[in-house]
Amino acid sequence: MPDPIYVRDAFARIADRYVMTNHILSGGMDFWWRHVVTNRIEKLSPKNLLDVASGTGDLALKIQKEIPSCDVIATDFCAEMLEHASSRGVKKTLVADALDLPYPENEFDVLTVAFGLRNMADYELGLKEMRRVLKPGGHLFILDFSLPKGILCAPYRFYLHNILPKMAGFLTKEKDAYEYLGDSIEQFPAGDSMIALLEKNGLSQGAFTPMTFGVVSVYEAVKS
Repeated sequence: MPDPIYVRDAFARIADRYVMTNHILSGGMDFWWRHVVTNRIEKLSPKNLLDVASGTGDLALKIQKEIPSCDVIATDFCAEMLEHASSRGVKKTLVADALDLPYPENEFDVLTVAFGLRNMADYELGLKEMRRVLKPGGHLFILDFSLPKGILCAPYRFYLHNILPKMAGFLTKEKDAYEYLGDSIEQFPAGDSMIALLEKNGLSQGAFTPMTFGVVSVYEAVKS
């Protein structure tokens, strides 16, 4: 599991270049990934939504724009990242630890976490907190990296461990902030393993959709 102090300090150091770096490293596909998630949420017509580990607010901004009737709140444990989210237009932000959310039980219709659960010190505790603040029947959406299967797996792993950290280091001037990325993706439960983890923590009707040849997956589950 990632060290939370290291993760928070790393994100604080790259906050100023985080948005640009993500767009470049994903080849712009991150726009499509957020579109897919937002489109699914829009069909639910939620009244409120909590975006956990929101970072610089990319997903929160997209949802806020596309579903104006939904009250969107963005939280993150890195204040520097949330400052960028606010400056970019996220209306409601709060510095908060995803493992100890400052909200009562049964508060939100939808909860989202994009590329954040993987960075948490305890996946299960994070999921339990997310479930706690969801209303009964509320939906959880997780967007995160995964590994492609088949012939693409080996070359992607080479890129992940040898090329991506160097590119990210050049763009952010903080190479070490991305050196743990490959290992975190390798260790992160994906596909059926993630569905099993969701069910173990009281989140049912789990389903996942691989995107962009499987380098990213979106998961959806419901509070039992």
